[in-house]
Amino acid sequence: MARKIVVTSGKGGVGKTTVTANLGVQLAKNGCRVVVCDLDFGLNNVDVVLGVENLSSFDVIDAIEGRCRPKQALVRHPHYPTLYSLASNRISDRYVSPQAVRLILDTLAPQFDYILIDSPAGIDEGFHRAVACAEEALLVTTPHISALRDADRVGNMLKGYRLSRIGLVVNMVRSDLVRRGEILTPEEIAKALRIPLTAIVPEEDKIFLENVADRVKAFKQLANFYMGAAPEEETEKKYTGLLGAFLRGLKKS
Repeated sequence: MARKIVVTSGKGGVGKTTVTANLGVQLAKNGCRVVVCDLDFGLNNVDVVLGVENLSSFDVIDAIEGRCRPKQALVRHPHYPTLYSLASNRISDRYVSPQAVRLILDTLAPQFDYILIDSPAGIDEGFHRAVACAEEALLVTTPHISALRDADRVGNMLKGYRLSRIGLVVNMVRSDLVRRGEILTPEEIAKALRIPLTAIVPEEDKIFLENVADRVKAFKQLANFYMGAAPEEETEKKYTGLLGAFLRGLKKS
């Protein structure tokens, strides 16, 4: 039976959809059967991020209104055989009840290990519809003040739902700014939001110390977290004594 995890954020542009898609890819790479469900009606783009926007014939609204079976609305990823996408609908002015969406996801759940739900940003009707269909939540934010303020409000609302777990992803982290004290550390953000820190994703820009490989590692660790695997050991922890102290001090400097 699939674990239903909603990925949400307070502010748009913090990388919520990217986190959802990358988590889905890494879980699929580990052999898990995954559905990435887009519930951001009107501004949906999970299929674009996954590169399957031209492959879908049906969407979740078609399944709800009986034009296709739930499984027919799924699009299998061409490169990851166990990863599927359930597209949203670009019509944003129609009412879709949480119960209707939950029925579709419950029908699919026995055939999969994870259903990742991409929620609209903010706290409008779409947010409540997405969260009502989930059992767990992953809140995505960046270290920027405006994003943190909105994340705090969304986090408090998530705590009002009967969710078994709420985790935090701090995205677009620049270690150079963290070291200089210009932004809060991910640990400080987690403490302020009172939500356990689940993953730290560095900003993707080659002029900084972080790079694409660091981001891939972050999503691998996030997937391992949900699969219950042990976290990867940091290389510097293998060195102890004076050598270990020297290497750790060198890295901090």
